[in-house]
Amino acid sequence: MAHDLFVSYSQPDREAAFALVQRLEARGIRVWIAPRDVSPAADWAAEIIDAISSARLMVLVFSGNSNDSAQVRREVERAVHKQLPVLPFRIEDVLPSKSMEYFLSAQHWMDAFPSPLEPHIDRLCDYLDTALGGNAVRGHAAEPRKSNGNAPVDAAHPASGFDAAHLRLLEIELAKRIGPVAGHLVRRAVQGGGDLDALARRLAPEIDGEPERRLFLEACWRIGKGK
Repeated sequence: MAHDLFVSYSQPDREAAFALVQRLEARGIRVWIAPRDVSPAADWAAEIIDAISSARLMVLVFSGNSNDSAQVRREVERAVHKQLPVLPFRIEDVLPSKSMEYFLSAQHWMDAFPSPLEPHIDRLCDYLDTALGGNAVRGHAAEPRKSNGNAPVDAAHPASGFDAAHLRLLEIELAKRIGPVAGHLVRRAVQGGGDLDALARRLAPEIDGEPERRLFLEACWRIGKGK
């Protein structure tokens, strides 16, 4: 289901994040937020990646909590990698960590202090109405995708033709470079068929930096040769 915004936040900031979502959806802007929009029995990483890929913009509820959150950092990294605009909505007067600054240094920031939070949320909503150019996907929040309850919705097709041990090693090599979302990306990539080398080349662009991509491809070549 299409949506306009992906909202990234740290769990201690849940109240502020959902207050923001409630106000956005009252204006007809369609929002994706976890865990509300994660399908039952789904692969969590797969749902996150698909939701980021489908959004037009990410709103990051930025605080000391999100600054220290590895999960939030991975979401921001994936958004930047996919060239999805990120709007940090800073609810605390804190500076980004070095790793966060790396991803957010070129982004427009919006401060949401001092309290109360509500006027700042209204200002953000006004900005997003303009930023989305009146082309927002209007309606209520997207309904979760159905799952059969037995397997992740993005599970690789059993007849993919790839050796399971090779796939697992390839996933490990990819995870070293981009984290736990590697499993979902490998399962999705196998649908394109081909051999292990073709699979590795489809996955390599998910890695930032040519040196790391080259090391990944070399590791995958060794996996295919059984070395």
